[in-house]
Amino acid sequence: MSAESVLAGKAALVTGGGRGIGEAGARAFAAAGAAVAVAARSRDQVERVAGEITAAGGRAAALVCDVSDYGSVEKAFTQAAAAFGGIDIVFANAGVNLDRELIADTDPGLWRQTIDINLIGVYHTARAAIPHLRARGGGKIITVGSGRGRRGSTHASAYACSKAGQWLLVRCLAEELIDDNIAVNELVPGPVWTEMNAKWGDRVDPIFKGGPEWAKTPADVVPLLMFMATQPDRGPTGQSFALNRREI
Repeated sequence: MSAESVLAGKAALVTGGGRGIGEAGARAFAAAGAAVAVAARSRDQVERVAGEITAAGGRAAALVCDVSDYGSVEKAFTQAAAAFGGIDIVFANAGVNLDRELIADTDPGLWRQTIDINLIGVYHTARAAIPHLRARGGGKIITVGSGRGRRGSTHASAYACSKAGQWLLVRCLAEELIDDNIAVNELVPGPVWTEMNAKWGDRVDPIFKGGPEWAKTPADVVPLLMFMATQPDRGPTGQSFALNRREI
């Protein structure tokens, strides 16, 4: 099977699909033959990405979706399944890092919002996806993790806590869904230069200013994502796959 058809007949839903890693993933899935639901809060972003996929000969739908709102997520899955006949792959990519202060100086509202999107949002995405994946007889849920979720970190407590909780959620889901042939795994990309990082200017992670770690672009994450998306449904589950050059 060629690279252009390895996901032929499959349908994927990507949260946070309007930019960064989500956009790169949506384009890669489409290039491999999958129909792709591009979901995010920004209508302009998802319409641009879905439109460009369609113009290139692929199948795509633009869906406005706020992962912190379960009703919004459930509606997106219903719309995607109706458009494509079902869902096989879920890339739960939507995430934020809203507060880079020390804990004593954090904004409680931003701290909670980070948890709502990065952790509760993944729960909402998985919860809404499960009936659709079960209806297909199996599938995959792929989340985006972080090394910050494995260790203490200054100036990123909400982000770190959200990713730590997300990793445990992956393992719980994997245990619960193993008999449904639904694989649930975490992709840890390491540092990736996206708009989420660029907005911090001089306070950006020092990794992006040099050192032994691999500072990536979203396109650099695609090969590992495609590896995970093309494993057998009864393949690896409850696992963390990383692109780091150091221990997670």
